[in-house]
Amino acid sequence: MQITEKHVKVLIVGAGPSGLMMACQLLRYGVQPLIIDNKQGPTSHSNALGVQARSLEIYRQLGVADKVVKNGKQAQGLTFSENGKQVASVSLAGAGEGQTHFPYVLLYQQYKNERLLLDYLTQHACPVYWETSLITLQQQAEHADALLKNAEGEYLLSCDWVIGADGAHSTVRKQLNITFNGDTYPHYFYLADVKINASFLDDNYVQLYLGKDGFSGFFPMPEKDEYRVIGSLPASFEGKDDVRLEQVLPHLNEVTGNPVTVVDTKWFTTYKLHHRMADNFRKQNCFLIGDAAHIHSPVGAQGMNTGLQDAYNLAWKLAGVINNNLLGAILNTYPDERMPVAKDLLNTTDRIFNVIMSRSWLLVFLKKRVLPLVLRYVWTHQKTRSRGFRLISQIGISYRDSKINLHLSNAEKIKAGDRLPYLEIYDEKKQEETDLHAWCGKPGFTLIVMGRFDEMFLFNIAKWITNRFQGMLNFYYLPPSGKNLAVFEAFETDPHREKAIIVRPDMYIGYISDLVSIGMMDNYLKNMVGMSL
Repeated sequence: MQITEKHVKVLIVGAGPSGLMMACQLLRYGVQPLIIDNKQGPTSHSNALGVQARSLEIYRQLGVADKVVKNGKQAQGLTFSENGKQVASVSLAGAGEGQTHFPYVLLYQQYKNERLLLDYLTQHACPVYWETSLITLQQQAEHADALLKNAEGEYLLSCDWVIGADGAHSTVRKQLNITFNGDTYPHYFYLADVKINASFLDDNYVQLYLGKDGFSGFFPMPEKDEYRVIGSLPASFEGKDDVRLEQVLPHLNEVTGNPVTVVDTKWFTTYKLHHRMADNFRKQNCFLIGDAAHIHSPVGAQGMNTGLQDAYNLAWKLAGVINNNLLGAILNTYPDERMPVAKDLLNTTDRIFNVIMSRSWLLVFLKKRVLPLVLRYVWTHQKTRSRGFRLISQIGISYRDSKINLHLSNAEKIKAGDRLPYLEIYDEKKQEETDLHAWCGKPGFTLIVMGRFDEMFLFNIAKWITNRFQGMLNFYYLPPSGKNLAVFEAFETDPHREKAIIVRPDMYIGYISDLVSIGMMDNYLKNMVGMSL
């Protein structure tokens, strides 16, 4: 497909989940990007499989979450087996209840995520230029020059902004000379998407098997009898390029202690895992998101979800700058906020993965004897289950140290920088049940005022917004009522006091105050967030 543009506001290199999400989010703010990918088209393989609650919350804002849930499969829990014998079972049922609209881990293949986002782009007349490669990228003072190439020819584009979403071997990152620090794990692994006959499996649970000479895992897919199977490759096959699934089956049977009959093989591959992170996620007018910025082991199904959140964090900031609604300084908060998240994730998955793969006598003993007891004891306590769900689902990620936060409240449980909690409310104006996240479904910032106020004061707030921040700040009022008492309690206030909360476009609290003051809110939006008037 021929590219006719000579200048674009945003060039997105890479049309995987992160790049596609970036494009979808920009479109919500009226910014039309140009997206390229050197592949022939979207992936047909499952690749990433788990979609966490935080990602589903993003999909809900896009208006597509119902499609995702309908075509996915809720994982009911995890089981751990040692030498074919189950030693522990962890139920996920109810672990996230009351914390999110999606209190579960959803099994929904990467290719489905990509097609879902591609459908959104199609509806908004935003094509993807497949089989198009980035050849060179040169930074200038105010823009970047990108040389692209496809079957129709070469194109030199002037780009106001460039997003590198082109994976672990990112051309954008290499052209920017950004170091990708880390290492490669020494172990070899296999992955198979298969339809199997294995009566010992429960298709509602993710099942992990530890054996003397390796491990395997079975991840049920939404389709009947279909599984993602992963495992450590036997030492005798390591380094070979022509390994076939039937050669690995004897080892798989030995690890599970049960016979596995493969009915159909959709995909089989062997690979090594890497753990790396870019030195910076930004260089002048160029940014890195997703695997281009960080890669790690697949422990906990965090990779794709983290990339989606990278895009979610950056898109509203970049769109605000492009639309002249926000000052350019806000773009520095993207690496400031997302790099610590990536670093913590890298360290956590690295530690867990090394424990899983270790063959030292002490860790083998701990995994075999101690771990099952700990899991059975810890997971029976609701507080621990809830805390574990917050970690896995990524709803517990916070930006409390961000420079665009202002906490002017005595509240200790919920602070500026935290994700807006999921709280069900009764909308007195519309006389219907809803929730705080639904109130934040529109593009832009959201002001939520709690307490008892007369109509004139509320009118003045609405007038202030209209005059100063039209189209940038949505306004909701939550008056005292018996039906909403739990919401007031969650924010450590009561119907006789007042509270002002300004929620960022990505549903993180930017401002929280125990006083509803137009002057203080105006100062925050102009001088801390950098809203342009």
